[in-house]
Amino acid sequence: MLRSDDSPFEPRLPPAQLTGTERRRVQKLVCRPDGCVSSSGLYQQLIIDGRSMSTSAVSPFHRRGDATTGSGAVGNSYEDKCRRSLAEEQAKSLAETNNWEHVDRERVHRDWDVLYREITGFLEGGSLPGDQQIQELVRRHFNIACRFYTPSREAYVGMSLFYAEDEAMRAFHDSYHPGLVEFLGAAISVFAEQKDGFAPSADAQAPA
Repeated sequence: MLRSDDSPFEPRLPPAQLTGTERRRVQKLVCRPDGCVSSSGLYQQLIIDGRSMSTSAVSPFHRRGDATTGSGAVGNSYEDKCRRSLAEEQAKSLAETNNWEHVDRERVHRDWDVLYREITGFLEGGSLPGDQQIQELVRRHFNIACRFYTPSREAYVGMSLFYAEDEAMRAFHDSYHPGLVEFLGAAISVFAEQKDGFAPSADAQAPA
């Protein structure tokens, strides 16, 4: 049973190719006795407590500063902005839509599953995150997330950071392929820099 505050950042259909033991391990990580873990609840708690998520599990693909200026500090500052954007935009959307009551969650989770299988096939075939066919799949990933609300560029990158940093989310994605989190994170970074369709960031909306 899915709880009313399920988020677009938490697909829960374990891949069919997993063995029974592996599937139960992933389900145990992602779900709790009182229902499946909600990333929205986690992020709301982060806002309340004023805590930041650990960056120990972040892939090098996410270190924007290292890739652009050679400065890890720049990357960390950008990542923190993305985490905050994800948390704030998601909390705002939840409040405005009665916990996303308009979303067909069962269909969303099925669509995540189909999409991740397709991405895994290209990953195993040697595709790169910036390849056109991968970016088309990321567009589908973005469109699924937009069924809940349209994120800013920063919030969308924040989603990929959450995939990498949260133990259950990393386990789920890596159950499709051990390199999926890193690959998807890099592909989302390219998409966020080059594509359109995002909501304005909080900074862009702020008065001068």
